[in-house]
Amino acid sequence: MVEETATLDAVFRSLADPTRRAMLRMLSTGEQSVGELAAPFEMSFAGASKHVKVLEDAGLVRRTVRGRVHSCALVPKRLAEADAWFDYYTRFWTARLDDLEGALRAEK
Repeated sequence: MVEETATLDAVFRSLADPTRRAMLRMLSTGEQSVGELAAPFEMSFAGASKHVKVLEDAGLVRRTVRGRVHSCALVPKRLAEADAWFDYYTRFWTARLDDLEGALRAEK
């Protein structure tokens, strides 16, 4: 459970940054180089590489190096785990709101 919590914490920390969320969206269309990920933000390779490293550490991205090209690919498993966490609370709050709605209707 502790390892699962640490992993989920890393995912949410990495998703807290809008640049990293945008990079993940770019990677959802397919593999891209760090340079391609950096281009829309007008940042250096080093700056983009730091963002990719955070995504890698969270298990959201896999980086492969071919010569001088660093290619990145999305790893959807960690996003699925975060989605499952959200799904649990979506169901929890939906049930509570349904109960509240029923109680309010019963009062009328």
